[in-house]
Parts: sequence; C-alpha cells; structure tokens
Amino acid sequence: MSVVIYVPGDAAAVAVGADRVAKAITEGLARRGVEGRVVRNGSRGMIWLEPLVEVVTAAGRVGYGPVKPRDVEALLDGGLLDGAGHDLRLGDVEKIPFFAKQERFTFKRVGVTDPVSLDDYLAHGGYKGLERAIAMGPADTVEEVFNSGLRGRGGAGFPTGIKWRTVAACAPGKKYIVCNADEGDSGTFADRMIMEGDPFQLIEGMTIAGVAVGADMGYVYCRSEYPHAVIAMNKAIQAARKAGYLGRGVAGSQYDYDMEVRVGAGAYVCGEETSLLESLEGRRGLVRAKPPLPAHKGLFGKPTVINNVLSLAAVPFILSEGAKAYADVGFGRSRGTMPIQLAGNIKYGGLYEIAFGVTLGELVEEVGGGTFTGLPVRAVQVGGPLGAYFPRALFDTPFDYEAFAKKDGLIGHGGIVVFDDNVDMAKQARFAMEFCSVESCGKCTPCRIGSTRGVEVMDKIIAGVEREKNLAILEDLSHTMKLGSLCALGGFTPYPVMSALTHFPEDFGRGPMPLAAE
Repeated sequence: MSVVIYVPGDAAAVAVGADRVAKAITEGLARRGVEGRVVRNGSRGMIWLEPLVEVVTAAGRVGYGPVKPRDVEALLDGGLLDGAGHDLRLGDVEKIPFFAKQERFTFKRVGVTDPVSLDDYLAHGGYKGLERAIAMGPADTVEEVFNSGLRGRGGAGFPTGIKWRTVAACAPGKKYIVCNADEGDSGTFADRMIMEGDPFQLIEGMTIAGVAVGADMGYVYCRSEYPHAVIAMNKAIQAARKAGYLGRGVAGSQYDYDMEVRVGAGAYVCGEETSLLESLEGRRGLVRAKPPLPAHKGLFGKPTVINNVLSLAAVPFILSEGAKAYADVGFGRSRGTMPIQLAGNIKYGGLYEIAFGVTLGELVEEVGGGTFTGLPVRAVQVGGPLGAYFPRALFDTPFDYEAFAKKDGLIGHGGIVVFDDNVDMAKQARFAMEFCSVESCGKCTPCRIGSTRGVEVMDKIIAGVEREKNLAILEDLSHTMKLGSLCALGGFTPYPVMSALTHFPEDFGRGPMPLAAE
C-alpha cells in the first residue's frame, strides 16, 4: 500500500526548509523502493514546529517536527512510515495543546487537505455552502450571512451582511465582488495561510457572494509579496472553472460567476478599500473620498462588495452549517471565531482560531507561552502597525471589537505582536509616525504632512529637546491626524503613538525611568 506523507508548502514552512525536507523524503522513499506520495499541505499554524511532517498510519496521522533535511534519513530508518517513536515525534497533531483548544471554523481544512486538489476539498465538505446558497436563492443567502453576525475581519468590524444587503438592493446590472488580500499588517499572516492552505474555500465564499448580490465577476487583490498564495489561488481557480464551479451556470445553476487574481505593486495604503479599487483599475493607489460608498459606486463605477479574505472564507461554513451555528459562539456583538496571529517576541508563534471573548493575557501568556527570550512581557501591539500598545495592566481585556475600542485600541486583522521589557516605547511611537510617512498615499494633508512632522517631533522628544513642549505638540498633532485624515492610515497612526505615551510615559521622559532588565 502506498504511504502518504504531508509536508507543508506554506511560505513559513518553506522559509525554514520544507522544500528540502520534501525532496529528501521523496528521494529517501525511492532509495528504499517504497511506494509513497508527498502531499504539500497548508500549515497547521504551529509555526515553531515547522517544517511539521505528518505521516498517515493505521492509527491516523502522526506528526514529527520541526524536521530538518538532515533528520530525514534517521526518521525513515527509525520507522517514520509506521509512526514509530523518535525525539521529533509529536503524536496526533490535533492533540497538541496549542491546537487542541482551538475552535476551527475557517481553518478547519488548512493543514488537513491538499490545497489544490478539488477532490480533496469536496471530500472534506467543500461546496456544500454554495449548494445551499443556490437552493435558498439570493435574498435568503444575504439574510443568512446577516443573521450569522459576521463582521469584517479586515479591521473595521463592519457587518458583512449590511454590505451585501446594500449591493443586492442596487439595480440589476454589472456588479463585482472584490477580495481584499492585501495583508500588510505586521504580525499578520492568516490571509496568506488561507490562500496557500485552502484556496477553494475563498473561491467558494466569493462565489456565494456573487450569487447573493447578483455579481458575475470577482477579483482577488493580492500583495506581490505573496507569490506562493498567487500560485495556489490560480491553480485552484483553474480547477474550479474546469469542474464547472466557476464560469457560466456555476454548479449547474442559473447563476454565472467567474474570478481572477490581480497582484498589487506593493503599497500598505492599498489595504484601504477605495485605494485598492484605484489600483485595481490601473491607477496609483490613492484614497477616494466617501460618499459614494463602494457598495453603490465601486470597481469601474459599479456596485461592489469588498470584503477581506477571512470574511469571505467564513461564508462557506455559515451557509453549510447555518447562521445559528456561527452566531452561537462569540462575545457581545463579536460573533463566530477570530483567527488570531501570535508573533514578535513570543515562544509559541502561530495562528490560533478561537471564539471571541478570550482575554489578551490568556493569548499571550497561556497560548503563546510568554516571550521567546524568557524576559517579562512589557507591551503587546494588537491590530498591526496602527494598533495600540497594551501594557500588562490591560491583559484582562477580552478579544472583542467593542472591548478593545473602550480601551482606545482596535483588533484590526487579529495580529498580536509581543515585546519584552527591553523595548523602548518612544522609539516604537516614532516608528509609527515614520511608517505612516513612508506609506501615505499623499492625498490628504493631515496624513502626508502630519506624519512627517510627527517624526521630527519624536526625534526632539527622544533627544530631550524641550520635552514637555514637544509632547504637547505631539498630542495636538495626533488629535489632528485622527480627526482630519481621509482614511485609517493617518487616522489610526495616533493609536500606537498615544497608547505608548499614555501607558509608558517613562520612556518619553515623564515619571521614573524603567528598571534595567536583569
């Protein structure tokens, strides 16, 4: 009987040698005359264990990791194919504490299936959501998404069902579905993992959206830094089209829908939906003034649904399992699950999908295991480079849109970046201003000029030049940027700046200086 071994093709695993591990296993099987197949699956999300090799045995899939190319021969000689014991043996991967405690709705197939095999996707429940959407019809499909409580996972947390209702209510005619896959926040990688590890799920979600609102064309706008994701998406789109799940009469229905991938040139501001549309239309990525909203006048001036990868990838589960199954988990107005990405100075970095409501402290200390250096956690930034810095005193904050807003923070795309007590928070505040100045599209004055002035003011504060005077200027400047910027790039830059000043004043020359780490 042919043996099946899974070696992730995920970019994070490839970066630490997964391609070489896969090659070594293939060559090792050939030398031993063993009939076998190496499947390049997605990552299970436990990045510190990559490359994570899994072998299918009579008792199920057994994991080993992290596996280096030089480990392969010893593993094969030691009984890898039978799931035998070894120092790298992890046993059933799904029983590892980091993995076992998760609630996987969106990522339930990632790491389990062959990402570009349509047969594998169908065998694991794929396209059941689309089948139900076609049977229900457009109006009921929109209401199912609305009733699930799904909110935009790209940062704003806007109810997905309201966007869909708005576009569906527009007059019949040309409409578009646009997937924002321009994942640019520091410490985030969930979109990439979906596109590389379960691309059919995103395709299905976009197809359901097209059926629901009357759109017959969709685009995935992906960042150029994600070549593996682009390849996986294009392979999956071709397979879906060949099987009749894209094109005219999708899945044998009366609805037409097709889609393609477009790659951006690389600009953080193109994560903002109107700037993304400008880039998608072939122009420089500049923010558009609103109104009109993209739902009324979006891509090429037509009604457009713009959702993040995680939002659209959640839709197949909602349709196949029902809105109630999704809405029954969560916290407050934040329903369903959130794929949380743990990064920075953390012991167990990776993706952790769980229902809203888990506290920040639980995620950092219990799930993530604290800092990689072993030093105390001093600050955590949630929500990317424009997210607020939270001190340990706020670790009891539940992971929830409203709870974070009450603490002057934001969840954003679910990225958590951890810093130990060696971090200089004044320098982090300066970085936020510098990041904004580099990435600003230049459309509005508060962002374009304010961020440049912010860097200059921070340099004076760090140098000790008229600190109190310049701190007052910094606060006034942040207020102006927050209220006057056209989009969230300039509008959210004050979050990391002011949270650093508020919670860590000693780094800005206010109050006692922190004790040196032992």
